[in-house]
Amino acid sequence: MNVSQVSYFTLSAYFDIGLFKYVVFLVIMCVYMFIVGSNVLLIVVISVNRSLHEPMFLFLCSLFVNELLGSLGLFPFLLVQILSDVHSVSVPLCFLQIFCVYMYVNVEFYNLAVMSYDRYLAICRPLHYSTQMQMSKVSRLVMFSWLTPLLNIIVMISLNASSGLCGNVIDRVLCVNYYVTKLLCSGATASNVYGLVYTFSVLFSLAALILYTYVKILKVCFSGSKQTRQKAVSTCTPHLASVLNFSFGCFFEILQSRFDLSRLPAVLRIVLSLYFVTCQPFFNPLMYGLKLGKIRLACKTLFFHRRKPASTF
Repeated sequence: MNVSQVSYFTLSAYFDIGLFKYVVFLVIMCVYMFIVGSNVLLIVVISVNRSLHEPMFLFLCSLFVNELLGSLGLFPFLLVQILSDVHSVSVPLCFLQIFCVYMYVNVEFYNLAVMSYDRYLAICRPLHYSTQMQMSKVSRLVMFSWLTPLLNIIVMISLNASSGLCGNVIDRVLCVNYYVTKLLCSGATASNVYGLVYTFSVLFSLAALILYTYVKILKVCFSGSKQTRQKAVSTCTPHLASVLNFSFGCFFEILQSRFDLSRLPAVLRIVLSLYFVTCQPFFNPLMYGLKLGKIRLACKTLFFHRRKPASTF
């Protein structure tokens, strides 16, 4: 198939489930509405409460904005495909989805690494925290968490978009860069080499940073006072849960992309392929909103605060 003939991709992982597709549509729609509502709520709560204008909560705000980006790149597309009889997507729209989803994954990883560094300074070096984590540095770290992945994704998509396509069948329910690379007539080597270099040089470095910070935090917890342990548990538990959840999701995605899992049930393969994009935006607002006392209190104040009636004379 010549590149001039490829104007769309066929997503072959979809299969006919009859009228049950309307039930699946409603469930996914409810999940999407919850993700948008909960993440927007926490962004607003952090933005309007000056008491939450601290580094940790500003990094959380960046994380919640990224959850919205990831869900926007997946759920509207998924809802349309569920109700459609023909599961195809135009090439430009496919690359747009790759941009949104991979941007989300990269920014998520950078955000989690920055947040682990912030917790390391707050718990292991509390006397220097206010001087080493000033608002100017917070702004630079947030910009770094977004601009570096943006540059990477632009290069990655440019390598694939500029090459010819010799096929148009993607065995997934959404567009995945690895599967598009396998359809390239030429240039796949350059794309694969770039992906490997970026993964080992950048992403593994971020993973090492997260591991290092938590080893240091654990050492302080075991050797520090009860108050230090309580502070570490209250602020680090949701972050550590988020890191583990996201790591498992990415592991499932890499496992499915690199190995033949055709023996697994089709439904299980679809769930595993969507886990890292759906579960993180769903559970993060719950974990941070319920676990962090300041956010919980701000939410209660927002919904249940009542002004005292004016005195009458």
